[in-house]
Amino acid sequence: MPKSKRDKKISLTKTSKKGLVLKQQIVEDVRNCVEKYSEIFLISVDNMRNNKLKDLRGEWKDSRFFFGKNKLIALALGKSPEDEVVEGIHKLSLALRGQCGLLFTNRPTKKVLKWMKSYEEADYARSGFVVSKTVTLPEGPMPEFPHSIEPHLRQLGMPTALQKGVVTLIKEYTVCKKGQMLSPEQARILKLLGKPVATFKLTPLGVFSKKNGYTQLVTEDHSKENMEENMEIDEIEKTEDT
Repeated sequence: MPKSKRDKKISLTKTSKKGLVLKQQIVEDVRNCVEKYSEIFLISVDNMRNNKLKDLRGEWKDSRFFFGKNKLIALALGKSPEDEVVEGIHKLSLALRGQCGLLFTNRPTKKVLKWMKSYEEADYARSGFVVSKTVTLPEGPMPEFPHSIEPHLRQLGMPTALQKGVVTLIKEYTVCKKGQMLSPEQARILKLLGKPVATFKLTPLGVFSKKNGYTQLVTEDHSKENMEENMEIDEIEKTEDT
């Protein structure tokens, strides 16, 4: 009888050195940025989208956006006056909590804050997004849709039918209500309708400058605590410039 694969012994004592190398590289990258740039902005990102972040990197080629595990970034910056890499930067480390990132730049603080205040881009919401408005569709024909998509719309929950070859809502339909968390079906419907109800934007939470130290810009709790915050540091996810 062939030996069962379930009887195979698996050693859990051997670990890859990749995690350690990655952590060391992140620490080095952060410290190099501290040395290179004069201003560091602590930011939160609403409705994070990799493609939009990539576009921002293209517009801010003279700067650096950095996202990673807070514990590791704090370790790189220094958590106390005794181990901080630049005087006063440990206060920025203490402000790292929840889902946030850093923008390293040499651009003037006032111009960066003015840009963040005005910058936002509409985007399609994903499942789990809490909508800020109610979206209701009136009864009647929907000529913007091809007849072939009608079965798919019914699968998503919309009360549709083909009438003389035209996709038609047979009664008024509320796609979502204000304050409701979107289901995957609702998010798909909104995208098919061409209704971007989410907004991609950056919120400045604090700023550190080598000249003035750290200034907190937002006093209230800016985000929910990251559920992964207490996981192993070697599970870090870092977004690098391309």
